[in-house]
Amino acid sequence: MDRRSLFETTTTLGLGALAASALPGCALPGAAQTGAKTPFNVPLTTIPIFGSEQVFPVRRIYCIGRNYAAHAREMGSDPTREPPFFFQKPTDAIQNVAPGTVADHPYPSLTKNYHYEVELVAALHTGGRNIPIATALDHVLAYALGLDMTRRDLRRGMGDEKKPWEIGKSFDHSAPIGPLHRATQTGPFTQGAIWLKVNGQLKQNANLNQMIWSVAEQISKLSEAFELMPGDIVYSGTPENVGPVVKGDVIECHIDGLPNLNVKIVWAGHPGAAYRRREPVSPSAHRACWPRRRCQGPAR
Repeated sequence: MDRRSLFETTTTLGLGALAASALPGCALPGAAQTGAKTPFNVPLTTIPIFGSEQVFPVRRIYCIGRNYAAHAREMGSDPTREPPFFFQKPTDAIQNVAPGTVADHPYPSLTKNYHYEVELVAALHTGGRNIPIATALDHVLAYALGLDMTRRDLRRGMGDEKKPWEIGKSFDHSAPIGPLHRATQTGPFTQGAIWLKVNGQLKQNANLNQMIWSVAEQISKLSEAFELMPGDIVYSGTPENVGPVVKGDVIECHIDGLPNLNVKIVWAGHPGAAYRRREPVSPSAHRACWPRRRCQGPAR
């Protein structure tokens, strides 16, 4: 039985949705309680939208695991048999990276094996449950280039012990991302080069058409387990040849049709590493950081 057939009879998420009306006192998913007084403020996490004064408010970060066959094999899995599986990162794991710059990215604590994973990211402006594959891309507002940074030793160690492995994936600054480009301008990203270099040396090199589960299929499958909402973003998986970086390394990422993304690994105590990802940035500042001549990519 191949992977797609197996999915029809097996679910890896196993989540049953409970109606909010059956839980007195519980808020509806994504519902904001306006006017409520709180003892402190939690800043909104946003991503700049290219060519606009608007920014995208992030609600949830979903990620798919092992979505390129060769990467699944290097992680010890059989891509012909596994249904898709997903995990989440905290919203404030976002680190906005301006094209044309090299952002300082702090090497995290507790790890000696820090890995890069380059990915296409889809940002949703509408949502729902049980979304058909045929209409899934209608929910995508924009696309971006992102990194799913991973404390590989912690990820593997917790996995080997059959324990939750958020500590390996869901930590501060673990989701660097470039500005969002509207789908109406780029078209869907169903094919095109995706690569990553470290210090100028090519490490990851593939094509988006090598995804096992397309972006549309990912959205559809996610919506069977969660009610997707405006503000959700989906990291769509990474090609093979993930690997480690150390302090001083420079990562360059590329997807055809999007501006490159560049980060430099620095000590967490480095002055430039004090990146205040939660501090709001004005739209005019975003426009200054992302000039059109640097962001413009060929229409897709």
